[in-house]
Amino acid sequence: MLGMTKLLLQLQAAAAVADRRHGLGFGPARRHQLPLRHASAAATGSRFAACFVRCLLVLAAAVTTLALALTLHRPDPDPDPAASPRGFAVVINTWKRYALLRRSVAHYAACAGVDAVHVVWSEPRAPHEALRQSVLNCTRRGNVRFAINEVDSLNNRFRPIRGLTTDAVFSVDDDLIVPCSTLRFAYSVWQSAPSAMVGFVPRMHWLADPRGNTKEYRYGSWWSVWWTGTYSIVLSKASFFRRQYLDLYTNQMLPAIRNYVNENRNCEDIAMSFLVANVTGAPPIWVQGRIIEIGSSGISSLKGHDSQRSRCLNTFAAMYGHMPLVATTVKAVDGRRSWFW
Repeated sequence: MLGMTKLLLQLQAAAAVADRRHGLGFGPARRHQLPLRHASAAATGSRFAACFVRCLLVLAAAVTTLALALTLHRPDPDPDPAASPRGFAVVINTWKRYALLRRSVAHYAACAGVDAVHVVWSEPRAPHEALRQSVLNCTRRGNVRFAINEVDSLNNRFRPIRGLTTDAVFSVDDDLIVPCSTLRFAYSVWQSAPSAMVGFVPRMHWLADPRGNTKEYRYGSWWSVWWTGTYSIVLSKASFFRRQYLDLYTNQMLPAIRNYVNENRNCEDIAMSFLVANVTGAPPIWVQGRIIEIGSSGISSLKGHDSQRSRCLNTFAAMYGHMPLVATTVKAVDGRRSWFW
C-alpha cells in the first residue's frame, strides 16, 4: 500500500512537471517559444506525453483505491446468532422436498436476526416423527416450528401462524437460499419502509395496448424487468412483509381471490402483491442481492406460465375494480458490497 501511494505521488509530480514544461497547466507557459517549424510536432509530443502521464496517474489511483477498499472492507463472518436480538421470522413454504427443507431450515435458523423458522406444511398427512425430528435437529437453537395445514392450498403460505411474535416476516420457498448477510441487509431495507413488500425477485405488469379503450394487462418476467428497469411486483418466494398482511390475506381479502388461487394452483404471490399495493398505494422495493436456487425448476418453467399469470392480473384487477399495482424503478443496493453503483 505504501509503495502504491509513493508511485501515485511520483506520477502526480511528473504530471505537474509536464504541464509546467509544456505550458499545459494553469500556470504561465515558458517565455521562449519554439521555432514555428517545430511548434506543431512539439505540441503534439507534449500533449501525448501529458496524456500518457495522466493515464498512468488515473490507473494508479484506481489500483490504490481498489487495494484500499480490499484492506478496509473484508466481509465479516456472521455474528453469533444466539446473541442477536429478536428480529424477524422466516416462513418456509415446502412440498415433499425433505432434503431441501432440511438444508433451508439449517441455513436460516443459523442467521443472525432470525427469531424463529416456521415450516408451512400442506401435505395431506402430517410429517412423520422421524422427519420432524430430523428437521428440528438441523439447529441447536430450538427455534424451528411446524405450521400444519389440513388442506392442500397455496393460500396456506399466507395463513396467520400461531406463536408468530415478530412484526417482520420473511417468506421464502424451500429451494431458495439467501446468504445471511444479504438477508440482514434486506431486513434493514424493510425496517425503513415496514408497510412495503421488500424482496429479491421483481416482476412487472403493463398494458397490452396502452392506446386502447380496454385495459388488458400482461405479466412481465425477469427479462422484462431487466430490459426496462421497471417493476411493480416482488414475488413472495423471497420477500419481507409485515405479519398483519397474513390476517388481511386470510380473513379480509376477497374470498373469490383465494378461491381462484385454489382452483388454478397459481398466483397466490400476485394476490399478496395486489393486497399490499391496495393497502399502501405504494410500490414494493426490490433488493439487489445474490440468491441461490438449490432445487429444480418449479411451475414458472412450465409452458404457458406467463399467459396464466397474465390471466391472474386481469382477473384480480376486475375483482378489485381497478389496478392497484404501482410501478417503480427504485432498487436497493448494499453499497458496502458493490463496486459499481
